[in-house]
Amino acid sequence: MAAIRKIVVLGANSFSGQDFVDLLLDEPRNQVLGVSRSPERSALFLRYRKRTDLSAYRYVQLNLNQQMPQLLDLLDAERPAWLVNFAAQSEVAPSWERPEHWFATNTVALAQLVNHLRRRDYLERYLHVSSPEVYGTCVGRVTESAPLNPSTPYAASKAAADLLLETYRRQFGFPLLTVRATNVYGARQQLFKIIPRSAIYIRLGNRIPLHGGGVAVKSYIHVRDVSRGELAILQRGALGAIYHLSPDGGIAVRDVVQAIAQRLGKTLADVVTAVDERPGQDAAYVIDSTRARGELGWSPQIRFADGIDGVIRWVDEYWGEIQSQPLDYQHRP
Repeated sequence: MAAIRKIVVLGANSFSGQDFVDLLLDEPRNQVLGVSRSPERSALFLRYRKRTDLSAYRYVQLNLNQQMPQLLDLLDAERPAWLVNFAAQSEVAPSWERPEHWFATNTVALAQLVNHLRRRDYLERYLHVSSPEVYGTCVGRVTESAPLNPSTPYAASKAAADLLLETYRRQFGFPLLTVRATNVYGARQQLFKIIPRSAIYIRLGNRIPLHGGGVAVKSYIHVRDVSRGELAILQRGALGAIYHLSPDGGIAVRDVVQAIAQRLGKTLADVVTAVDERPGQDAAYVIDSTRARGELGWSPQIRFADGIDGVIRWVDEYWGEIQSQPLDYQHRP
């Protein structure tokens, strides 16, 4: 029997974090500790909560900004071999209002964490979840060596985090791996995100505000494809490397909303209202994932049409609970 591997997932309550936890629990040798600042949520948002056996998983509620000493003590007690960090303030538009909150979580707390971990001998691999938004508007073939050119406070805070971690990798040999995935979607995503919001608003009879008319091009990739890629990076990625996870091409936001509307018996004109574009909105968001495909043998497996259908089924399955949830972004510093 393989030896037990201890893995800590920071931001385990997040959309991407919870799916990654669920994937880790497929492997019997993994003992997983999830940490997030909010109370553990229900199966509406946490895929792993549908499992009958959660003996290999433990959840601890800790706020990185307010309880860093307790987190560091916990890590020293657990001595994980792997740590994956999804914890971040991740919304773009609100970052213009209180940018200090984004830097507090995404940069300052991270600095405390990495400065502690670089002195410890238990950590073998640390996966940092970055964002393609650090590149700004993506023009042409954007590879992992593209210069950082952030357009928003959120993106700037993530770029600062990436630069900070790289200095620790170079100076101290910190076991850094970095992933940048494009627009992640799927069942259990935050309800204010455009794909679940579209399905929910159409069910409610509300019109969907379409920023800039929805002409911005995004690269939507299913959360389970991203989780599979992140696990491959942890298992086989070259220390110090950055890996992109992306689909084969992009799609305009308006075309995404139209696809959902058609599945629900509506036209685009029936369900949307055009509103002004958000400040700093990148016109295109397409990155190259050749490295992950070539080095790791990874590729997306879930077709966008199938992923959209899965979101609609999830909305229908949890419709009663969804109607009691806030549908707008709720900021927590």
